[in-house]
Amino acid sequence: MKALVLYDGSCGLCNRFVRFVVRRDPQGVHHFAALDSSTGRKLLQHNQVPAGVDSTVLVDESGLHIESTAALRILRRMRWPWPLLGLFLWVPRSWRDHVYRMIARRRRRWFGATGFGATGACPVLDPVLRDPALRSRFLDD
Repeated sequence: MKALVLYDGSCGLCNRFVRFVVRRDPQGVHHFAALDSSTGRKLLQHNQVPAGVDSTVLVDESGLHIESTAALRILRRMRWPWPLLGLFLWVPRSWRDHVYRMIARRRRRWFGATGFGATGACPVLDPVLRDPALRSRFLDD
């Protein structure tokens, strides 16, 4: 089953995470779209996700997942040893999301902002997606 990952296209950490997933997903299970792309906005609206969500979002066979659940479910589908991190799904979601939000609040300070977003091209596409097979996995505008 294919999975769709929505990410903040203007966040340096989010872009690095997408590159990380692309390199470790040789079966091409994950497809990607920026949260602020038309694909991302439509999907969020269709799933009635509150406005202003700037977290990683995963849509897979079991539904829509955000924050730590989305990140851990993505890692669970990757090559060894990353699926081991899926064990953290047993930790109460409130604890996991607390840690996720602490990192999220500081992510632009620690990892920078790309300066792109709704008005520009997503920088994750430049170095990673020169390969047409990879490019087809990105659903951005």
